[in-house]
Amino acid sequence: MSNIKLTSNLNKQVLVKIIQAFDSDDFPRSTYQIPFKMRPKHSDPLYRCCIHKERAAIRERVIAGLGFSVAEDDHEKLLSQYAVDALERNELAGEVLTAIDTACKGCVPVRIHVTDMCQGCVAQSCVASCKFKAIKIENSKAVIDTDLCKNCGKCISACSYSAIARLRVPCEEVCPVKAISKNDLGVVEIDFERCISCGSCVSGCPFGAIHERSQLIDILQAIKSDTPVVAMIAPALGGQFPEPVGKLATALTRAGFTHVVEAAEGADLTILHEAEEFIERSKEGEPFMTTSCCAAYRELITKLVPELEKYVSDTPTPMHYTARIAKDRFPDCITVFVGPCVAKRKEGLQDPYVDYVMSIEEMGALFVAKHIELSECEDYEFSVPSSTEAREFAITGGVSHAVGTAAPENANITPFCIDGLDKKAIALLKSFAGKGVCNQGNLIEVMACQGGCVGGSSILNTPKSAEVKIKAYGAKGQSIRRILETV
Repeated sequence: MSNIKLTSNLNKQVLVKIIQAFDSDDFPRSTYQIPFKMRPKHSDPLYRCCIHKERAAIRERVIAGLGFSVAEDDHEKLLSQYAVDALERNELAGEVLTAIDTACKGCVPVRIHVTDMCQGCVAQSCVASCKFKAIKIENSKAVIDTDLCKNCGKCISACSYSAIARLRVPCEEVCPVKAISKNDLGVVEIDFERCISCGSCVSGCPFGAIHERSQLIDILQAIKSDTPVVAMIAPALGGQFPEPVGKLATALTRAGFTHVVEAAEGADLTILHEAEEFIERSKEGEPFMTTSCCAAYRELITKLVPELEKYVSDTPTPMHYTARIAKDRFPDCITVFVGPCVAKRKEGLQDPYVDYVMSIEEMGALFVAKHIELSECEDYEFSVPSSTEAREFAITGGVSHAVGTAAPENANITPFCIDGLDKKAIALLKSFAGKGVCNQGNLIEVMACQGGCVGGSSILNTPKSAEVKIKAYGAKGQSIRRILETV
């Protein structure tokens, strides 16, 4: 089992305890007891030096699970009071990510390091490779002057013994926009002026030190009320569990949701409108258009690459369209989007039609806490089936393929996909905006996560395996062309 799976399991255990505490006779007291029940007296520590430090880390995970920012915790407030405050709040204000101080290992800074494998060889190819004169030989061993080293890595490639290594900090390494750093205490800090909520740091940290601020309590309260609550399930959901989408939808109704709608139903509208928009822009002579459904990409444009804004499609996302459908179909309902993406939580806070967002990890915890056996659920019948193309929105290439299928044949669409937003991809997008042209294609699909939405931070399955399941489910749908004929 990978480190990421282990951190996900720990997060899930905490979420299960929170849900069970909510369902208990005394939510505040049950919440207060979570760290003590998960690490009882005389138990052996699993990840830290002692159970007291592990309890402290679990306490902060509970704070995030209740929807609060750990950065604002004063260490004196009891979890029982956090539970009361969660029940009384009207909305989740502020950023959607929070760092768990006590879980952060405080990794050493990124740097080039000479290991004990150094032989102090005669060739001294490492010294010769460094144009910054940062390496010299002392006592028959290479030594790096950190003041002169630029971390270019030339010495790593030059060493015949592979004796020089780059020390990495996983969360900093995977962040595509340099929004992650360490504060004066050596603990992770997020620069929200740069953060695009892609969730790379959430899945990248082996200590699970960066969390989403959950809306679980708000959702559980809504379910407990008399108001209809509609779950809008993302296409990516189809690849995350062994059971098919129909059984997952039924399981959601057993957990208390009144209705379930596929977000692919909204994706069908996104496909149709985006195809029309592409044609209009082409007639006006625009050289290319980028897709708009990836919320992290939209944040990137707003915060860091505004020069690309004019090329981004104005078409609303599948989540937005689906929420409007749900509000129209089930008047006065509460809408909850279920998906694998941190950025969708941010988008949901800004969309008046979306009331809450629940991650796939949280949904899995909900099933466990309520003892819902997926294999025992019957297939749910959706009132409006969605297209094959919409169900494959979660896979890289799925959006551009869908738009190309919906557009007339003479639209001359040439798709080009950005499969994952890393530093290189962002530089490429900037070059498109700077030159006003994209030689690779005229419809650029941008997915912040590699593999598409199936690579989101709260996934439970590998993107490749998920892709196979989603395509199998998509094949059972009808073509977007058939839907066009009825519009």
